[in-house]
Amino acid sequence: MKKIVLMGNPNVGKSVVFSRLTGAQVIASNYPGTTVDFSKGKMRLDGDLVEIVDAPGTYSLESSNKAEEVAVKMLGKADLIVNVIDATNLERNLFLTLELLESKKPVVVALNMWDETKHLGINIDVEKLEQFLKVPVMPMVALTGEGVNELVGRFNSACAPEGMKTKSEEERWVEIGHIIKKVQHVTHRHHTIWDMIADATIKPATGMPIAIITILISFWIVRNIGENLIGYVFEPLFDLYTPFAMSMSNWLGHGFLHDLFIGKLIDGEIEYVESMGLLTTGLFVPFGMVLPYIIAFYLMLAVLEDSGYLPRLATLMDTLFHKLGMHGHGIVPVFLGLGCNVPGALSIRTMETRKQRFISATLMAISVPCMAQIAMIFGILGPHDLVYVLMVFVTLMMIYVLVGLTLNRYVMGESPEIFLEIPPYRMPSAITILKKTWMRIRWFLTEAIPFLFLGVLIVNVLYAIGFLEWLGVLFAPITEGWLGLPKEATAALLVGFLRKDLAIGMLLPLGMTAMQLVIAATILTIYFPCVATFAVLLKELGVRDMIKSMVIMIVTALSVGGAMNFILIGA
Repeated sequence: MKKIVLMGNPNVGKSVVFSRLTGAQVIASNYPGTTVDFSKGKMRLDGDLVEIVDAPGTYSLESSNKAEEVAVKMLGKADLIVNVIDATNLERNLFLTLELLESKKPVVVALNMWDETKHLGINIDVEKLEQFLKVPVMPMVALTGEGVNELVGRFNSACAPEGMKTKSEEERWVEIGHIIKKVQHVTHRHHTIWDMIADATIKPATGMPIAIITILISFWIVRNIGENLIGYVFEPLFDLYTPFAMSMSNWLGHGFLHDLFIGKLIDGEIEYVESMGLLTTGLFVPFGMVLPYIIAFYLMLAVLEDSGYLPRLATLMDTLFHKLGMHGHGIVPVFLGLGCNVPGALSIRTMETRKQRFISATLMAISVPCMAQIAMIFGILGPHDLVYVLMVFVTLMMIYVLVGLTLNRYVMGESPEIFLEIPPYRMPSAITILKKTWMRIRWFLTEAIPFLFLGVLIVNVLYAIGFLEWLGVLFAPITEGWLGLPKEATAALLVGFLRKDLAIGMLLPLGMTAMQLVIAATILTIYFPCVATFAVLLKELGVRDMIKSMVIMIVTALSVGGAMNFILIGA
Protein backbone atom coordinates (compact mmCIF):
# COMPACT_ATOMS: atom_id res chain seq x y z
CA MET A 1 0.00 0.00 0.00
CA LYS A 2 1.28 3.45 -0.92
CA LYS A 3 2.36 5.47 2.10
CA ILE A 4 1.95 9.27 2.27
CA VAL A 5 3.72 10.95 5.18
CA LEU A 6 2.78 14.43 6.46
CA MET A 7 5.85 16.31 7.66
CA GLY A 8 6.36 19.82 8.95
CA ASN A 9 7.39 22.01 11.85
CA PRO A 10 5.41 21.80 15.12
CA ASN A 11 2.24 23.92 15.23
CA VAL A 12 1.72 24.25 11.47
CA GLY A 13 -1.70 22.54 11.43
CA LYS A 14 -0.55 19.07 10.37
CA SER A 15 -3.12 17.34 12.58
CA VAL A 16 -5.94 19.30 10.96
CA VAL A 17 -4.67 18.46 7.44
CA PHE A 18 -4.44 14.84 8.57
CA SER A 19 -8.05 14.90 9.81
CA ARG A 20 -9.24 16.36 6.51
CA LEU A 21 -7.52 13.61 4.54
CA THR A 22 -8.36 10.57 6.66
CA GLY A 23 -11.87 11.10 8.00
CA ALA A 24 -12.83 8.98 11.04
CA GLN A 25 -10.72 5.81 10.69
CA VAL A 26 -7.62 6.82 12.61
CA ILE A 27 -5.20 4.80 14.75
CA ALA A 28 -2.96 6.43 17.34
CA SER A 29 0.02 4.42 18.57
CA ASN A 30 3.61 4.57 19.75
CA TYR A 31 6.46 4.23 17.30
CA PRO A 32 8.20 0.86 17.92
CA GLY A 33 10.87 1.10 20.62
CA THR A 34 9.78 4.57 21.76
CA THR A 35 6.91 6.36 23.49
CA VAL A 36 6.57 8.89 20.66
CA ASP A 37 2.95 9.12 19.51
CA PHE A 38 1.91 9.32 15.88
CA SER A 39 -1.32 8.85 13.97
CA LYS A 40 -2.12 6.91 10.82
CA GLY A 41 -5.23 6.54 8.72
CA LYS A 42 -6.38 5.70 5.19
CA MET A 43 -7.92 7.50 2.22
CA ARG A 44 -8.94 6.72 -1.33
CA LEU A 45 -6.71 8.14 -4.07
CA ASP A 46 -7.98 7.44 -7.63
CA GLY A 47 -9.83 4.39 -6.31
CA ASP A 48 -6.82 2.93 -4.52
CA LEU A 49 -6.45 2.76 -0.74
CA VAL A 50 -3.38 4.65 0.55
CA GLU A 51 -2.02 5.05 4.08
CA ILE A 52 -1.64 8.54 5.55
CA VAL A 53 0.86 8.98 8.40
CA ASP A 54 1.05 12.12 10.56
CA ALA A 55 4.74 12.24 11.53
CA PRO A 56 5.85 14.07 14.71
CA GLY A 57 6.67 17.74 14.15
CA THR A 58 10.31 18.49 13.39
CA TYR A 59 12.33 21.59 12.52
CA SER A 60 15.12 19.68 10.80
CA LEU A 61 16.14 16.23 9.59
CA GLU A 62 19.18 16.52 11.84
CA SER A 63 17.22 15.13 14.79
CA SER A 64 17.80 16.52 18.27
CA ASN A 65 15.17 14.52 20.21
CA LYS A 66 13.16 11.27 20.07
CA ALA A 67 10.23 12.79 18.18
CA GLU A 68 12.48 14.16 15.43
CA GLU A 69 14.30 10.81 15.21
CA VAL A 70 10.95 9.09 14.59
CA ALA A 71 10.03 11.68 11.93
CA VAL A 72 13.31 11.01 10.08
CA LYS A 73 12.69 7.22 10.18
CA MET A 74 9.19 7.72 8.77
CA LEU A 75 10.63 9.79 5.94
CA GLY A 76 12.67 6.81 4.81
CA LYS A 77 9.52 4.68 4.39
CA ALA A 78 7.45 7.33 2.58
CA ASP A 79 6.32 7.03 -1.05
CA LEU A 80 5.16 10.65 -1.04
CA ILE A 81 5.83 13.51 1.39
CA VAL A 82 3.27 16.22 2.04
CA ASN A 83 5.26 19.07 3.56
CA VAL A 84 2.81 21.19 5.59
CA ILE A 85 4.03 24.77 5.92
CA ASP A 86 2.76 27.65 8.04
CA ALA A 87 2.36 30.32 5.36
CA THR A 88 2.70 33.07 7.99
CA ASN A 89 6.22 31.79 8.87
CA LEU A 90 7.50 30.87 5.41
CA GLU A 91 11.18 31.66 6.05
CA ARG A 92 11.48 29.43 9.11
CA ASN A 93 9.52 26.55 7.51
CA LEU A 94 11.52 26.47 4.30
CA PHE A 95 14.61 25.05 6.01
CA LEU A 96 12.88 21.68 6.50
CA THR A 97 11.40 21.95 3.00
CA LEU A 98 14.85 22.21 1.40
CA GLU A 99 16.03 19.22 3.43
CA LEU A 100 13.03 17.19 2.25
CA LEU A 101 13.72 18.14 -1.37
CA GLU A 102 17.30 16.87 -0.93
CA SER A 103 15.95 13.47 0.22
CA LYS A 104 15.08 12.55 -3.41
CA LYS A 105 11.49 11.75 -2.39
CA PRO A 106 8.39 13.08 -4.22
CA VAL A 107 7.18 16.16 -2.33
CA VAL A 108 4.01 18.26 -2.36
CA VAL A 109 4.02 21.49 -0.35
CA ALA A 110 0.80 22.41 1.48
CA LEU A 111 0.91 26.14 2.18
CA ASN A 112 -1.45 26.09 5.19
CA MET A 113 -3.07 29.04 7.02
CA TRP A 114 -3.40 30.94 3.76
CA ASP A 115 -6.22 33.04 5.22
CA GLU A 116 -4.00 34.33 8.01
CA THR A 117 -1.42 35.71 5.57
CA LYS A 118 -4.03 38.18 4.35
CA HIS A 119 -4.79 39.30 7.90
CA LEU A 120 -1.08 39.78 8.58
CA GLY A 121 -0.36 41.66 5.35
CA ILE A 122 1.80 38.87 3.89
CA ASN A 123 1.70 38.37 0.11
CA ILE A 124 3.26 35.20 -1.35
CA ASP A 125 3.68 34.55 -5.09
CA VAL A 126 2.79 30.84 -5.21
CA GLU A 127 3.79 30.37 -8.86
CA LYS A 128 7.28 31.76 -8.25
CA LEU A 129 7.63 29.60 -5.13
CA GLU A 130 6.78 26.53 -7.24
CA GLN A 131 9.46 27.50 -9.73
CA PHE A 132 12.10 27.79 -7.02
CA LEU A 133 11.16 24.56 -5.24
CA LYS A 134 10.38 22.56 -8.45
CA VAL A 135 7.47 20.76 -6.71
CA PRO A 136 3.70 21.43 -6.49
CA VAL A 137 2.76 24.14 -3.98
CA MET A 138 -0.88 24.42 -2.93
CA PRO A 139 -2.30 27.22 -0.73
CA MET A 140 -4.93 25.90 1.69
CA VAL A 141 -6.88 26.53 4.88
CA ALA A 142 -7.12 23.15 6.58
CA LEU A 143 -9.44 24.46 9.27
CA THR A 144 -12.20 25.24 6.76
CA GLY A 145 -11.23 22.66 4.14
CA GLU A 146 -10.34 25.29 1.53
CA GLY A 147 -7.77 23.91 -0.94
CA VAL A 148 -7.84 20.31 0.39
CA ASN A 149 -9.31 18.81 -2.79
CA GLU A 150 -6.83 20.77 -4.89
CA LEU A 151 -3.98 19.48 -2.69
CA VAL A 152 -5.09 15.86 -3.16
CA GLY A 153 -5.36 16.50 -6.90
CA ARG A 154 -1.64 17.33 -7.01
CA PHE A 155 -0.51 14.10 -5.32
CA ASN A 156 -0.19 12.10 -8.54
CA SER A 157 1.74 14.89 -10.26
CA ALA A 158 4.38 14.99 -7.53
CA CYS A 159 7.86 13.77 -8.35
CA ALA A 160 11.29 14.05 -6.83
CA PRO A 161 12.85 17.37 -7.94
CA GLU A 162 15.82 17.00 -10.24
CA GLY A 163 19.21 18.56 -9.64
CA MET A 164 18.82 18.97 -5.88
CA LYS A 165 22.21 18.74 -4.23
CA THR A 166 22.90 18.33 -0.53
CA LYS A 167 23.77 21.71 0.95
CA SER A 168 25.30 22.89 4.18
CA GLU A 169 23.17 24.67 6.76
CA GLU A 170 24.65 28.03 5.77
CA GLU A 171 23.96 27.40 2.07
CA ARG A 172 20.33 26.54 2.82
CA TRP A 173 19.78 29.77 4.73
CA VAL A 174 21.34 31.76 1.91
CA GLU A 175 18.98 30.10 -0.58
CA ILE A 176 16.01 30.70 1.75
CA GLY A 177 16.88 34.39 1.94
CA HIS A 178 16.99 34.56 -1.86
CA ILE A 179 13.62 32.80 -2.19
CA ILE A 180 11.92 34.98 0.41
CA LYS A 181 13.18 38.12 -1.28
CA LYS A 182 11.65 37.04 -4.60
CA VAL A 183 8.32 35.49 -3.52
CA GLN A 184 7.20 37.24 -0.33
CA HIS A 185 6.17 40.84 0.27
CA VAL A 186 4.98 42.13 3.66
CA THR A 187 2.86 45.27 3.94
CA HIS A 188 2.30 47.42 7.03
CA ARG A 189 -0.41 46.21 9.38
CA HIS A 190 -1.78 47.87 12.51
CA HIS A 191 -1.76 46.05 15.84
CA THR A 192 -5.25 44.68 16.49
CA ILE A 193 -7.09 44.05 19.76
CA TRP A 194 -6.57 40.31 19.17
CA ASP A 195 -2.81 40.91 18.90
CA MET A 196 -2.84 42.78 22.21
CA ILE A 197 -4.73 39.93 23.89
CA ALA A 198 -2.20 37.43 22.48
CA ASP A 199 0.68 39.52 23.81
CA ALA A 200 -0.96 39.83 27.23
CA THR A 201 -1.16 36.04 27.63
CA ILE A 202 2.60 35.63 27.17
CA LYS A 203 3.93 38.49 29.34
CA PRO A 204 4.53 37.39 32.97
CA ALA A 205 2.77 40.33 34.60
CA THR A 206 -0.49 39.71 32.77
CA GLY A 207 0.07 36.14 31.59
CA MET A 208 0.23 34.51 35.03
CA PRO A 209 -3.15 35.85 36.24
CA ILE A 210 -4.64 34.86 32.88
CA ALA A 211 -3.06 31.39 33.22
CA ILE A 212 -4.52 30.92 36.71
CA ILE A 213 -7.97 32.03 35.52
CA THR A 214 -7.72 29.80 32.43
CA ILE A 215 -6.76 26.75 34.48
CA LEU A 216 -9.53 27.37 37.04
CA ILE A 217 -12.12 27.83 34.29
CA SER A 218 -10.83 24.70 32.54
CA PHE A 219 -11.26 22.57 35.64
CA TRP A 220 -14.66 24.15 36.35
CA ILE A 221 -15.73 23.11 32.84
CA VAL A 222 -14.25 19.63 33.35
CA ARG A 223 -16.07 19.20 36.64
CA ASN A 224 -19.42 20.34 35.23
CA ILE A 225 -19.17 18.18 32.11
CA GLY A 226 -18.11 15.21 34.24
CA GLU A 227 -20.91 15.66 36.78
CA ASN A 228 -23.54 16.00 34.08
CA LEU A 229 -22.28 12.90 32.28
CA ILE A 230 -22.45 10.99 35.57
CA GLY A 231 -25.90 12.27 36.53
CA TYR A 232 -27.63 12.02 33.16
CA VAL A 233 -25.77 9.20 31.36
CA PHE A 234 -23.70 6.81 33.46
CA GLU A 235 -25.67 6.52 36.72
CA PRO A 236 -28.93 5.81 34.83
CA LEU A 237 -27.09 3.06 32.95
CA PHE A 238 -26.00 1.49 36.24
CA ASP A 239 -29.56 1.77 37.55
CA LEU A 240 -30.55 -0.48 34.64
CA TYR A 241 -27.66 -2.81 35.48
CA THR A 242 -28.51 -3.13 39.21
CA PRO A 243 -31.28 -5.77 38.87
CA PHE A 244 -28.86 -8.06 37.00
CA ALA A 245 -26.18 -7.52 39.67
CA MET A 246 -28.68 -8.31 42.47
CA SER A 247 -29.83 -11.48 40.72
CA MET A 248 -26.16 -12.48 40.40
CA SER A 249 -25.74 -11.77 44.13
CA ASN A 250 -28.69 -14.02 45.01
CA TRP A 251 -27.41 -16.78 42.73
CA LEU A 252 -23.88 -16.75 44.22
CA GLY A 253 -25.12 -16.75 47.80
CA HIS A 254 -22.70 -16.10 50.65
CA GLY A 255 -19.02 -16.94 50.48
CA PHE A 256 -15.76 -16.22 48.73
CA LEU A 257 -17.15 -15.98 45.16
CA HIS A 258 -19.84 -13.52 46.27
CA ASP A 259 -17.24 -11.33 47.98
CA LEU A 260 -15.03 -11.53 44.89
CA PHE A 261 -17.61 -10.66 42.22
CA ILE A 262 -20.32 -8.72 44.10
CA GLY A 263 -18.59 -7.68 47.32
CA LYS A 264 -20.31 -6.69 50.55
CA LEU A 265 -23.99 -5.75 50.54
CA ILE A 266 -24.77 -2.56 52.46
CA ASP A 267 -28.17 -2.89 54.19
CA GLY A 268 -29.00 -5.66 51.74
CA GLU A 269 -28.27 -3.49 48.70
CA ILE A 270 -25.34 -3.00 46.33
CA GLU A 271 -23.45 0.23 46.99
CA TYR A 272 -21.24 0.66 43.95
CA VAL A 273 -18.55 2.70 45.70
CA GLU A 274 -18.37 0.61 48.87
CA SER A 275 -19.23 -2.98 47.91
CA MET A 276 -15.77 -3.65 46.37
CA GLY A 277 -16.89 -6.44 44.05
CA LEU A 278 -15.36 -7.05 40.64
CA LEU A 279 -18.78 -6.71 38.94
CA THR A 280 -19.94 -3.81 41.14
CA THR A 281 -17.21 -1.42 42.29
CA GLY A 282 -14.86 -2.84 39.65
CA LEU A 283 -17.25 -1.65 36.92
CA PHE A 284 -18.66 1.47 38.56
CA VAL A 285 -15.39 3.20 39.49
CA PRO A 286 -13.84 3.16 36.00
CA PHE A 287 -17.04 3.66 33.99
CA GLY A 288 -19.43 5.45 36.34
CA MET A 289 -17.01 7.75 38.19
CA VAL A 290 -13.75 8.01 36.26
CA LEU A 291 -14.59 7.84 32.55
CA PRO A 292 -16.92 10.91 32.61
CA TYR A 293 -14.11 13.08 33.98
CA ILE A 294 -11.57 11.52 31.60
CA ILE A 295 -13.81 12.49 28.66
CA ALA A 296 -14.22 16.03 29.97
CA PHE A 297 -10.52 16.49 30.76
CA TYR A 298 -9.18 15.26 27.42
CA LEU A 299 -11.75 17.37 25.60
CA MET A 300 -10.52 20.48 27.42
CA LEU A 301 -6.86 19.52 26.93
CA ALA A 302 -7.39 19.21 23.16
CA VAL A 303 -8.97 22.70 23.06
CA LEU A 304 -6.00 24.21 24.94
CA GLU A 305 -3.53 22.41 22.65
CA ASP A 306 -5.16 23.25 19.33
CA SER A 307 -5.98 26.86 20.22
CA GLY A 308 -2.28 27.59 20.78
CA TYR A 309 -2.58 28.32 24.51
CA LEU A 310 -0.62 25.33 25.86
CA PRO A 311 2.73 26.47 24.32
CA ARG A 312 2.14 29.90 25.90
CA LEU A 313 1.56 28.25 29.26
CA ALA A 314 4.85 26.35 28.84
CA THR A 315 6.65 29.61 28.10
CA LEU A 316 5.14 31.31 31.14
CA MET A 317 6.22 28.40 33.33
CA ASP A 318 9.73 28.20 31.89
CA THR A 319 11.37 30.38 34.55
CA LEU A 320 9.71 28.50 37.42
CA PHE A 321 10.48 25.09 35.96
CA HIS A 322 14.13 26.03 35.49
CA LYS A 323 14.32 26.62 39.23
CA LEU A 324 12.92 23.11 39.68
CA GLY A 325 15.59 21.59 37.42
CA MET A 326 13.52 21.37 34.22
CA HIS A 327 12.31 23.74 31.52
CA GLY A 328 8.92 24.94 30.26
CA HIS A 329 8.03 21.58 28.70
CA GLY A 330 7.85 20.23 32.26
CA ILE A 331 4.26 21.46 32.23
CA VAL A 332 3.40 18.66 29.75
CA PRO A 333 3.80 15.74 32.22
CA VAL A 334 1.79 17.79 34.72
CA PHE A 335 -1.10 18.31 32.29
CA LEU A 336 -1.06 14.76 30.98
CA GLY A 337 -0.68 13.43 34.54
CA LEU A 338 -3.84 15.26 35.55
CA GLY A 339 -5.65 13.04 33.05
CA CYS A 340 -3.77 9.84 33.89
CA ASN A 341 -0.33 9.47 35.46
CA VAL A 342 0.70 6.78 32.96
CA PRO A 343 0.84 9.05 29.86
CA GLY A 344 2.31 11.71 32.14
CA ALA A 345 5.10 9.28 33.04
CA LEU A 346 5.61 8.38 29.38
CA SER A 347 5.96 12.05 28.40
CA ILE A 348 9.10 12.55 30.51
CA ARG A 349 11.03 11.31 27.47
CA THR A 350 10.65 14.80 26.03
CA MET A 351 13.22 15.87 28.64
CA GLU A 352 16.81 15.88 27.38
CA THR A 353 18.79 14.78 30.45
CA ARG A 354 18.58 12.16 33.18
CA LYS A 355 18.30 14.86 35.84
CA GLN A 356 15.30 16.47 34.13
CA ARG A 357 13.57 13.12 33.62
CA PHE A 358 14.15 12.06 37.25
CA ILE A 359 12.85 15.34 38.69
CA SER A 360 9.88 15.50 36.32
CA ALA A 361 8.85 11.89 37.04
CA THR A 362 9.28 12.15 40.81
CA LEU A 363 7.37 15.42 41.11
CA MET A 364 4.56 14.10 38.94
CA ALA A 365 4.27 10.90 41.00
CA ILE A 366 4.28 12.90 44.25
CA SER A 367 2.11 15.93 43.52
CA VAL A 368 -0.02 15.37 40.41
CA PRO A 369 -3.28 13.48 41.07
CA CYS A 370 -4.81 11.81 38.02
CA MET A 371 -8.33 12.70 36.92
CA ALA A 372 -9.64 9.51 38.51
CA GLN A 373 -8.20 10.57 41.85
CA ILE A 374 -9.31 14.19 41.40
CA ALA A 375 -12.84 12.91 40.85
CA MET A 376 -12.65 10.88 44.05
CA ILE A 377 -11.20 13.82 46.02
CA PHE A 378 -14.15 15.95 44.92
CA GLY A 379 -16.43 13.04 45.75
CA ILE A 380 -15.32 12.57 49.37
CA LEU A 381 -14.53 16.21 50.26
CA GLY A 382 -17.03 18.11 48.09
CA PRO A 383 -20.01 17.27 50.36
CA HIS A 384 -18.16 18.80 53.32
CA ASP A 385 -16.99 22.02 51.65
CA LEU A 386 -14.93 22.98 48.61
CA VAL A 387 -12.48 24.64 51.01
CA TYR A 388 -11.24 21.17 51.98
CA VAL A 389 -10.75 20.27 48.32
CA LEU A 390 -8.74 23.46 47.90
CA MET A 391 -6.60 22.56 50.92
CA VAL A 392 -5.51 19.31 49.24
CA PHE A 393 -4.55 20.97 45.96
CA VAL A 394 -2.76 23.93 47.57
CA THR A 395 -0.74 21.49 49.68
CA LEU A 396 0.19 19.46 46.58
CA MET A 397 1.27 22.63 44.74
CA MET A 398 3.49 23.69 47.64
CA ILE A 399 5.04 20.21 47.80
CA TYR A 400 5.69 20.25 44.04
CA VAL A 401 7.64 23.50 44.32
CA LEU A 402 9.50 22.74 47.58
CA VAL A 403 10.54 19.21 46.59
CA GLY A 404 11.48 20.45 43.11
CA LEU A 405 13.75 23.15 44.54
CA THR A 406 15.40 20.55 46.78
CA LEU A 407 15.89 18.02 43.98
CA ASN A 408 17.32 20.65 41.64
CA ARG A 409 19.94 21.45 44.26
CA TYR A 410 20.98 17.90 45.15
CA VAL A 411 20.37 15.81 42.02
CA MET A 412 23.50 15.82 39.88
CA GLY A 413 23.29 16.52 36.16
CA GLU A 414 22.46 19.19 33.60
CA SER A 415 19.27 21.11 32.84
CA PRO A 416 19.82 22.61 29.38
CA GLU A 417 17.73 25.42 27.91
CA ILE A 418 15.09 24.70 25.29
CA PHE A 419 13.70 27.04 22.67
CA LEU A 420 9.92 27.25 22.81
CA GLU A 421 7.95 28.32 19.75
CA ILE A 422 4.80 30.38 20.25
CA PRO A 423 2.23 29.68 17.53
CA PRO A 424 -0.52 32.19 16.78
CA TYR A 425 -3.91 31.68 18.35
CA ARG A 426 -6.25 29.71 16.10
CA MET A 427 -9.82 28.50 16.22
CA PRO A 428 -9.63 24.78 17.07
CA SER A 429 -11.16 22.30 14.64
CA ALA A 430 -14.11 20.48 16.22
CA ILE A 431 -13.39 17.36 14.16
CA THR A 432 -9.74 17.28 15.24
CA ILE A 433 -10.63 17.84 18.91
CA LEU A 434 -13.17 15.02 18.89
CA LYS A 435 -10.72 12.67 17.16
CA LYS A 436 -7.94 13.50 19.58
CA THR A 437 -10.27 13.08 22.57
CA TRP A 438 -11.57 9.74 21.30
CA MET A 439 -8.06 8.37 20.71
CA ARG A 440 -7.05 9.24 24.28
CA ILE A 441 -10.25 7.80 25.74
CA ARG A 442 -9.73 4.62 23.74
CA TRP A 443 -6.25 4.36 25.23
CA PHE A 444 -7.73 4.69 28.73
CA LEU A 445 -10.32 1.99 28.03
CA THR A 446 -7.81 -0.51 26.65
CA GLU A 447 -4.72 0.22 28.77
CA ALA A 448 -5.72 1.72 32.14
CA ILE A 449 -8.97 -0.08 33.00
CA PRO A 450 -7.46 -3.62 33.08
CA PHE A 451 -5.15 -2.48 35.89
CA LEU A 452 -8.16 -1.29 37.85
CA PHE A 453 -9.92 -4.65 37.46
CA LEU A 454 -6.72 -6.36 38.55
CA GLY A 455 -6.53 -4.04 41.56
CA VAL A 456 -10.08 -4.86 42.69
CA LEU A 457 -9.42 -8.56 42.24
CA ILE A 458 -6.21 -8.48 44.30
CA VAL A 459 -7.82 -6.35 47.02
CA ASN A 460 -10.72 -8.77 47.39
CA VAL A 461 -8.40 -11.77 47.62
CA LEU A 462 -6.23 -10.01 50.21
CA TYR A 463 -9.33 -9.11 52.19
CA ALA A 464 -10.60 -12.69 52.04
CA ILE A 465 -7.37 -14.19 53.42
CA GLY A 466 -7.03 -11.50 56.10
CA PHE A 467 -3.72 -10.11 54.81
CA LEU A 468 -4.87 -6.46 54.67
CA GLU A 469 -6.25 -6.72 58.18
CA TRP A 470 -2.88 -8.04 59.40
CA LEU A 471 -1.01 -5.19 57.69
CA GLY A 472 -3.49 -2.71 59.14
CA VAL A 473 -2.65 -3.90 62.64
CA LEU A 474 1.08 -3.82 61.87
CA PHE A 475 1.08 -0.20 60.63
CA ALA A 476 -1.68 1.06 62.95
CA PRO A 477 0.76 2.91 65.28
CA ILE A 478 2.01 5.02 62.37
CA THR A 479 -1.47 5.55 60.91
CA GLU A 480 -3.08 6.49 64.23
CA GLY A 481 -0.19 8.08 66.12
CA TRP A 482 1.73 9.99 63.45
CA LEU A 483 -0.92 10.65 60.79
CA GLY A 484 -3.96 11.03 63.05
CA LEU A 485 -6.10 8.60 61.02
CA PRO A 486 -8.16 5.60 62.18
CA LYS A 487 -6.28 2.30 61.94
CA GLU A 488 -8.83 1.06 59.37
CA ALA A 489 -7.46 3.67 56.95
CA THR A 490 -4.23 1.66 56.75
CA ALA A 491 -5.89 -0.76 54.32
CA ALA A 492 -6.85 2.12 52.00
CA LEU A 493 -3.30 3.48 52.10
CA LEU A 494 -1.94 0.05 51.16
CA VAL A 495 -4.49 -0.37 48.36
CA GLY A 496 -3.27 2.95 46.95
CA PHE A 497 -0.36 1.13 45.35
CA LEU A 498 -2.84 -0.83 43.23
CA ARG A 499 -5.18 2.02 42.42
CA LYS A 500 -5.25 5.37 44.22
CA ASP A 501 -8.75 6.43 43.18
CA LEU A 502 -10.06 3.10 44.47
CA ALA A 503 -8.20 3.63 47.75
CA ILE A 504 -9.80 7.04 48.25
CA GLY A 505 -13.19 5.43 47.69
CA MET A 506 -12.41 3.00 50.52
CA LEU A 507 -12.13 5.91 52.94
CA LEU A 508 -15.83 6.77 52.68
CA PRO A 509 -17.22 4.08 55.03
CA LEU A 510 -14.75 4.94 57.84
CA GLY A 511 -16.64 7.98 59.12
CA MET A 512 -13.58 10.23 59.22
CA THR A 513 -13.75 13.98 59.79
CA ALA A 514 -13.16 16.40 56.93
CA MET A 515 -9.65 17.20 58.24
CA GLN A 516 -8.76 13.51 58.40
CA LEU A 517 -10.00 13.04 54.84
CA VAL A 518 -7.82 15.97 53.73
CA ILE A 519 -4.75 14.33 55.30
CA ALA A 520 -5.58 10.88 53.87
CA ALA A 521 -6.24 12.20 50.35
CA THR A 522 -3.00 14.19 50.38
CA ILE A 523 -0.91 11.26 51.60
CA LEU A 524 -2.44 8.93 49.01
CA THR A 525 -1.36 11.30 46.26
CA ILE A 526 2.18 11.67 47.57
CA TYR A 527 3.37 8.37 48.91
CA PHE A 528 3.45 6.05 45.89
CA PRO A 529 2.18 5.90 42.29
CA CYS A 530 -0.41 3.34 41.28
CA VAL A 531 0.93 0.04 39.98
CA ALA A 532 0.43 1.06 36.32
CA THR A 533 2.43 4.28 36.76
CA PHE A 534 5.03 2.40 38.80
CA ALA A 535 5.59 -0.04 35.92
CA VAL A 536 6.12 2.79 33.43
CA LEU A 537 8.42 4.76 35.73
CA LEU A 538 10.47 1.66 36.44
CA LYS A 539 11.01 1.27 32.70
CA GLU A 540 11.76 4.98 32.11
CA LEU A 541 13.99 5.65 35.13
CA GLY A 542 15.62 2.27 35.70
CA VAL A 543 15.77 0.32 38.96
CA ARG A 544 18.29 2.56 40.75
CA ASP A 545 16.52 5.86 40.08
CA MET A 546 13.12 4.30 40.77
CA ILE A 547 14.28 3.18 44.22
CA LYS A 548 15.58 6.72 44.90
CA SER A 549 12.27 8.15 43.75
CA MET A 550 10.33 5.74 46.01
CA VAL A 551 12.37 6.76 49.05
CA ILE A 552 11.65 10.43 48.30
CA MET A 553 7.93 9.68 47.99
CA ILE A 554 7.71 7.77 51.29
CA VAL A 555 9.76 10.34 53.25
CA THR A 556 7.74 13.20 51.79
CA ALA A 557 4.41 11.48 52.52
CA LEU A 558 5.29 10.76 56.17
CA SER A 559 6.72 14.25 56.71
CA VAL A 560 3.76 16.05 55.14
CA GLY A 561 1.22 13.74 56.82
CA GLY A 562 2.74 14.33 60.25
CA ALA A 563 2.92 18.10 59.69
CA MET A 564 -0.72 18.24 58.50
CA ASN A 565 -1.83 16.18 61.50
CA PHE A 566 -0.09 18.62 63.85
CA ILE A 567 -1.44 21.73 62.07
CA LEU A 568 -4.99 20.62 61.22
CA ILE A 569 -5.87 18.28 64.09
CA GLY A 570 -3.40 19.40 66.74
CA ALA A 571 -1.90 16.03 67.57
